[in-house]
Amino acid sequence: METVRVRFAPSPTGPLHIGGVRTALYNYLFAKQHQGTFVLRIEDTDQSRFVSGAEEYIGEALDWCGISPDEGVEQGGDYAPYRQSERKDTYQQYAQQLLEAGYAYYAFDTSDELNAMRERLQAAGKNPQYDTASRMSMNNSLTLSEEETQKKLSSGAPYVVRIKIPENEEVHLNDLVRGEVKVDSSTLDDKVLVKSDGLPTYHLANVVDDHLMKITHVIRGEEWLPSAPLHVLLYRYLGWKESMPNFAHLPLLMNPDGKGKLSKRSGDRFGFPVYPFNWKDPQSGEVSPGFRESGYLLEATINFLALLGWHPGSDQELFSKEELIEAFSLERIHKAGAKFDIEKAKWFNQQYLKEVPNTVLANYLLKDLEEAKIESSQEKAEQVCELMKERVTFPHELWSTAQYFYRTPEHYDEKIVKKKWNEEASAALSAYADALEQSNDSLSGEQAKEQLQQVMETRGAKFGKVMPALRLAMTGQGGGPDLMSTIEVLGRNEVVKRIRQAVDTLAATINTN
Repeated sequence: METVRVRFAPSPTGPLHIGGVRTALYNYLFAKQHQGTFVLRIEDTDQSRFVSGAEEYIGEALDWCGISPDEGVEQGGDYAPYRQSERKDTYQQYAQQLLEAGYAYYAFDTSDELNAMRERLQAAGKNPQYDTASRMSMNNSLTLSEEETQKKLSSGAPYVVRIKIPENEEVHLNDLVRGEVKVDSSTLDDKVLVKSDGLPTYHLANVVDDHLMKITHVIRGEEWLPSAPLHVLLYRYLGWKESMPNFAHLPLLMNPDGKGKLSKRSGDRFGFPVYPFNWKDPQSGEVSPGFRESGYLLEATINFLALLGWHPGSDQELFSKEELIEAFSLERIHKAGAKFDIEKAKWFNQQYLKEVPNTVLANYLLKDLEEAKIESSQEKAEQVCELMKERVTFPHELWSTAQYFYRTPEHYDEKIVKKKWNEEASAALSAYADALEQSNDSLSGEQAKEQLQQVMETRGAKFGKVMPALRLAMTGQGGGPDLMSTIEVLGRNEVVKRIRQAVDTLAATINTN
């Protein structure tokens, strides 16, 4: 295989959508698998839709995702510049080549003339587009004489350059995901190649740039598949047919219910992020949540996205980035749209969270504790993380679900109180507190269990009947991590204090049970 060069070419018209991240990821994985080059090109020819900060967001998003480009605006490279607005003169050269070869033409139509054409065709029950059938009735260099055309150009009359689509020709495209694609040219319209502001449209710019940057594989979203036949024609018209890149059009990301394409509105509707990290709209100031701030780990996010539309050919679900690079193949990309299953994303996060070192997780917990103005040692924070990491989905839940490690319960689960708190349990726990008070040494989970067993044997009480009441006294809840390990983290004095408080607080409930 020739040296692989792929590109991710977003437009800075807003924040990078998570679907765009998946496209970038697939390009990155394919390039790295073949020891190739991953290029980031900014396609900013549509200045009317430019959004301040969007380009910077794109670069930061790729960096956070660990899929930084090898070449690009920031990285530089042999094919700079990588921002299309800085390549205007290059496109003009190839537009002129197409005009001189008769593959493109000048169109001087006004907005009123274009609207009138569309209304006329609609009224006749025809497709309202500028194509092989309608162009000969329009104001362009195909219907004007050469003298009239030159006069308009010399006078500065506004114009666009359109491709001249051939009549009744079958255009073939071999897509690495979808197989052979055939399109009748009569269904295509004469797309604008150069706009009235002199900047190229996506169609001309991306073909020219892909050729000049020696791109070997164009891996992009399914929404560009209808434009692919036009691009095939441009490669042919420009004399680049033999060096045309391979195409692979990726399936759409669908809403969780399978209805409609995933969008920002989808995130608002279903309550999940659709951006890699928070985006603040420069106009409205509205902040859209991101995966990073919502608590999704980088590894989990990448693993989740990789399997949205691609199957490894095995039952394996958890992949490191290196494993993804080794296993990835364009042939195993699905044709059908992929449902954005956010519950699966949470599952991935759970799996990866379990593997995060306690020293790292403790940083999340300590930050939340600091905001709550609660002091904690690094050691205790790590102990709490060890006990809670398999019971949470996101790092911020370490604090929200484990507050009882730092705050004595003020309330007790009423259902557990009603079922498990009785005179026998209260008396047994009081005796347990008495036994614990006899020593000031540190208390291990094993020691706590042995002392409880001794107290239960002395009183003839059943271990299983007292344990739920003890957990209630420690946490205020009916469930949680290993109880004896919880007691070890709390420490002897705190355990005694909590037992005494629960006995006093819940004394009145015994009389009503």
